[in-house]
Amino acid sequence: MSADRPAQVIVGLDVGTTGVKAVVFGLSSSWRRVAIREYPLLAPAPDQEVQDPDTVLAAVAAALAECVAAAEGAEVLAVSVSAAMHGLIALDSRLRPLTPLITWADSRAREEARSLRRSALGAELHKRTGAPVHPMTPLTKLMWFARHDKQTFAAARWWVGLKDYVLLWLTRTVVTELSSASGTGLLDMVARTWSTTALELCGIPAERLPEILPTTAKLALAAATAQQVGLPTSTPVIAGAGDGPLGNLGTGAIAPGVAGLSLGTSGAVRMAVSEPRADEGRTLFCYALTDSVWVLGGAISNGGAVVRWAERSLTPDVAATPEAGADEQLLKLAATVAPGCDGLVMLPYLMAERAPLWDPDVPGAYLGLRREHTRAHLVRAAIEGVCAQMRLIVDGLDAVDPVSSVRATGGVFRSSLWREVMAAMLDRPLQIVGEVEGTALGAAALGLFALGRASTLPDALALLADVGGPPPPRVTADPKLVGTYDRLRASIPVLIEDLDRVAGLFAAAHRA
Repeated sequence: MSADRPAQVIVGLDVGTTGVKAVVFGLSSSWRRVAIREYPLLAPAPDQEVQDPDTVLAAVAAALAECVAAAEGAEVLAVSVSAAMHGLIALDSRLRPLTPLITWADSRAREEARSLRRSALGAELHKRTGAPVHPMTPLTKLMWFARHDKQTFAAARWWVGLKDYVLLWLTRTVVTELSSASGTGLLDMVARTWSTTALELCGIPAERLPEILPTTAKLALAAATAQQVGLPTSTPVIAGAGDGPLGNLGTGAIAPGVAGLSLGTSGAVRMAVSEPRADEGRTLFCYALTDSVWVLGGAISNGGAVVRWAERSLTPDVAATPEAGADEQLLKLAATVAPGCDGLVMLPYLMAERAPLWDPDVPGAYLGLRREHTRAHLVRAAIEGVCAQMRLIVDGLDAVDPVSSVRATGGVFRSSLWREVMAAMLDRPLQIVGEVEGTALGAAALGLFALGRASTLPDALALLADVGGPPPPRVTADPKLVGTYDRLRASIPVLIEDLDRVAGLFAAAHRA
């Protein structure tokens, strides 16, 4: 063992939408090693966003094996697991997939979600399960299978999520945990069991779903998996939680009034609460981190992906230079435009949107477009539009518990433009934490808590602190920018009202 490698380490395994990140953390030290493997998100048909489960597992195995090798000579205390929420896989009686992994981004259940959301039962289920009615949820996906793929629906012995499938590979047991279950739309938050009402709606018995364990449950590592990745069979597997709640833990956003914000391809804002909280306004989700820590918040489908769309569709000629990549060149172009884009607003609903509308049918739009607007305006408006959506979620959280500060993570925040716009749009103290200080770190901290190495979650997080690194940077909002964005957001209802008048004219002409 090298001199700088700690004697004991823990692995945080973060299985995401387009890749897996395995991070081995040293205890009470800044030592850590990261292994990343990517895999594709497939679109075999309109409204379908799926992945091959075995391709995902191969990437998980490779990343985990690389981390274990990096920790050679150190005792691996546990592997603690995080995974993207809302996925669904059908398994047969021999635990083989009958379907691809149907991801959160899949919107084939659009009609099922639409009809349910418009009903009184939809409101009741949101209140009872904590999950908004939306095509992302396994509840609406199961309704789709019951109506449109009866053969698979009847053949499935088990319906599991991404986390459950990873745990099956790690432990050879069919289980889930409270956090991932809370994102399905099938969990009774108060009873901590599968909801009878939800199960009756989608037409399956509870026996076709995994047993729900605590997020701190310790499972035995399967011998075949241990051999494949180079771990001792005695290494425990911590069931872990969903990526969203663990993101709050990893960024340190678990104190009252502190919101955790993550922004990558998609984005989310969440705030920790001590018990399940029903959102009467139906704009927020409520998911578990542990039995006594839950997170309220909302997720957007259209985050950094909107700017990548702008690069591809609006500025294909913007190329990388020896000094800067194409992304940086695009952001430089956007920065040439004054904040507020001279009245131009983008509603960035390019993919079926989630929070705060939870309406996959609302299309994206540019509002206030005039001939003086250039493509630089269009690109900056995309950035401002994404940040405005995050502000709407913060406003929803404010209505429940005031948000006093925000801790943010995501690769976009390497850009000064993104940092400045987000800080001014939120009008809250904003602290940027590193990308590793996210779900993988949260998973590792939850693992230490589960092992009894710490009596509280903050204490567990402190054991993994990067003691040698600089403090996370704080971004102070420019008061002038805050005023500009307040006025910009106030203009949106007026712009939409003007469009409603135009729509009325077209409707009258069509009737005539």
